[in-house]
Amino acid sequence: MSTPRTAATLARRSSLGASLGLGEKLFASTEEKQFLDAIDRGLEEVESGLVEQIGFSDALADATTRYLLDAGGKRIRPTLALVTAQLGAGATPEVIVAAQAVELTHLASLYHDDVMDSADTRRGVPSAQRVWGNSVAILSGDLLFARAAQLVAELGIETVRLQSRTFERLCLGQLHETTGPEPGEDAVAHYLQVLADKTGSLIAASARSGVLHSGAPREYADAVSLFGERVGIAFQLADDVLDLSSRPDQTGKVPGTDLRAGVPTLPLIHLRRSAVTDAGSAALLARLELAAAASPAEPGADPGADAELADAIAELREHPVTDQTVAEARRWAALAVDALEPLPRGPVRKALSRFADAVVERSS
Repeated sequence: MSTPRTAATLARRSSLGASLGLGEKLFASTEEKQFLDAIDRGLEEVESGLVEQIGFSDALADATTRYLLDAGGKRIRPTLALVTAQLGAGATPEVIVAAQAVELTHLASLYHDDVMDSADTRRGVPSAQRVWGNSVAILSGDLLFARAAQLVAELGIETVRLQSRTFERLCLGQLHETTGPEPGEDAVAHYLQVLADKTGSLIAASARSGVLHSGAPREYADAVSLFGERVGIAFQLADDVLDLSSRPDQTGKVPGTDLRAGVPTLPLIHLRRSAVTDAGSAALLARLELAAAASPAEPGADPGADAELADAIAELREHPVTDQTVAEARRWAALAVDALEPLPRGPVRKALSRFADAVVERSS
């Protein structure tokens, strides 16, 4: 019979596996098991620290800022910081603080993203602006950004600069997603840059933080940063495909969420390009736009419930542009793995490579 400690460890490892695609069968040696145990222990510290950090004397602020933390999440970004820290001294106190800061930054961005996208749900619960309204949701995100800034201030000027650059890129990514490409600008290149800024930058900062604050060799910092940015792009491209999935119970996404919200995705961008010369693509594009416009998102509504939109999404799922998107996600995941070449062979490199594989497997 498992002891309570063993049961808790297995539960944490299950969470770690969900975050990075790690598993006992892949990490079976003594060294690799010790590596996983170290990540588990670090995540415990990060999680308990997050609960402490999100605490305000103001009752409303305390409730709103805890809302998405309590809703769950895979903690991918702090996990990556803990993984790359194993290239040095491991989960030092500074690494734990840095991991908490990147997760608070991520949480803050979710509050703002959901306002921008008029999202109904987040992590299986009504989005913050559906509960409290746009203004409270935006201010709650701002409070979390402020807490993250307080944490990185403890870590030195280099980390402050890293946080500032990352925050700037998060804002630029959202701005460019909102305004769209300039006349004459390549739509695909524009979209990939949006993904690099909105998602890749924070994942890169997470991985870099683990190196910077663990005493790992400095030459690894650029390698893990490049890995993080590239794998972030792959992650979002896989998410574009998941938006078309017919199995929301498995993906956690209701089909067509991005389409209904008017959020550009790579399959749709490719479809627009294909529609210029292909009548079938043009007809599908018209059906998708008409169905999405006729089926506005309402609180608690199921975007897959509209039959016309569901049929159009199913057709897009089978269209070659979706295969193109899957191929592009795999290409970026492979580029991410290539970036790891300067790292020594061992559990860290293996874990990061496995994470890149797991990212694209989600869309298969």
